[in-house]
Amino acid sequence: MSQTVVVGMSGGVDSSVAAYLLKQQGYEVVGVTMQIWQEEAARVQEENGGCCGLSAVEDARRVAECLGIRHYVMNFREDFQKQVIDYFVREYREGRTPNPCIACNRYVKWESLLQRSLEIGADSIATGHYARICRLPNGRLALKKSVTAAKDQTYALYSLTQRQLAHTQMPVGEYEKSDVRKLAVEAGLPVADKPDSQEICFVPDGDYAAFIERETGEDSEPGNFVDMYGNVLGRHKGITHYTVGQRKGLGLAMGHPVFVAEIRPDTKEVVIGEQEDVFKRSLRANQLNLMSVPELDGEMRAVAKIRYNHVGDSCVVRMVDQDVAEVIFDQPQRAVTPGQAVVFYDGDIVVGGGTII
Repeated sequence: MSQTVVVGMSGGVDSSVAAYLLKQQGYEVVGVTMQIWQEEAARVQEENGGCCGLSAVEDARRVAECLGIRHYVMNFREDFQKQVIDYFVREYREGRTPNPCIACNRYVKWESLLQRSLEIGADSIATGHYARICRLPNGRLALKKSVTAAKDQTYALYSLTQRQLAHTQMPVGEYEKSDVRKLAVEAGLPVADKPDSQEICFVPDGDYAAFIERETGEDSEPGNFVDMYGNVLGRHKGITHYTVGQRKGLGLAMGHPVFVAEIRPDTKEVVIGEQEDVFKRSLRANQLNLMSVPELDGEMRAVAKIRYNHVGDSCVVRMVDQDVAEVIFDQPQRAVTPGQAVVFYDGDIVVGGGTII
């Protein structure tokens, strides 16, 4: 009897090809599109495309019909509101820069979808992420970078647990993006030419501050721009408008480029510095998830990424408290940003990661 795999189908080409590949491999494939949008936001998402809107449901349904597999829509709105949107708003208002895609992966696409899939008798779930899963000599499961470095998504998946990895498949991780497009064309999938979704799915216009104001019903509270010594340089629109390393949109006439060096939520101050002020050699992170090793023992050499599009740099990682790691880079890194993830690699293997504090 063939195993049943629930494929999270976003209506995009990657998850559609994942479903196609698994069916070709003999699995009983069931397509599920996750309904995560609140009603009032769905129209905006449909107009802007993306991975989670109303049009995604219709695209996924057409692909499922093409492949001859069952397709269902599951409602995860409550989980998405609590674990992603509420978290996103809270973090920005506390002066941090969140990564909602990581939260969505950890708590919605895996925690919620996997649990519900196992409850209905599935053996595993699958997604269209560009990553691979491998079993290491120590017996642990870990993520391995995808074949295509330009599309690799392991950074956004570092928080997956051993249980989740044991019930997950990521078939497109073995392919280049161009090959995935070719497979979609060969299979006659109706989304073969659909463009990739961009930006954060629930803020398609990229205006995070306006989204937060709509979500909370409260205007951003203005405050002071200050220099590294506390001198007031001007007024800002509210801390939700800024992130560490930002240069554009500050509205300060300083006569030369300046950057956001720090955000102080307690005093509502945005600290402005020079280029050299946004470089740091070290950081601390908590909410750790270790993947390839059960624990960090002593110091460990690794390559760490501090944002999705960061190439990564060599560092030393060591534990300084029960759930706090210190990362010391060989070279100073630009815009180490509280709220973002730091992910550790040993070659192509994800060691683990945490949230920068």
